[in-house]
Amino acid sequence: MSNAATLPTPNTTTSSKGLHIGLWVTQVLVGLSFIMGGAMKLAMPVEELAAQMPWVSGVMGSAVRFIGLAELLGGIGVILPAATRIKPVLTPLAASGLLVIMVLAAVTHIARGEYPMIVVNLVLGGMAAFVAWGRFKKAPIQSRS
Repeated sequence: MSNAATLPTPNTTTSSKGLHIGLWVTQVLVGLSFIMGGAMKLAMPVEELAAQMPWVSGVMGSAVRFIGLAELLGGIGVILPAATRIKPVLTPLAASGLLVIMVLAAVTHIARGEYPMIVVNLVLGGMAAFVAWGRFKKAPIQSRS
């Protein structure tokens, strides 16, 4: 018997467990951020939103409710399917949708000259991209069946 056969193999579960934990932390942070932001855009009067967020004016004022609904549902979709393990493939799809929202938000802020807001879009978009990549490719959650 050779010595190579008795050497321990590298523990790959440690890195995948760390990735899994990192993905869950990111999912919760992204989910809660979008749930809170979406709920605010749905519940507050448009005039109050416009006072807090300059982009909520003109054409964007009429779209703010739709954006809020998309953010709320995306935030729920990043957490709930994975947590219940019912249709968990919806989690990376929701994260991908949130990434699209952040790209479009960044484009809007660039067009309006609101450059400081792009940092928020980059951070949340990057986190959503990490969740989408991780749950599609590296650490998908198995369905309950």
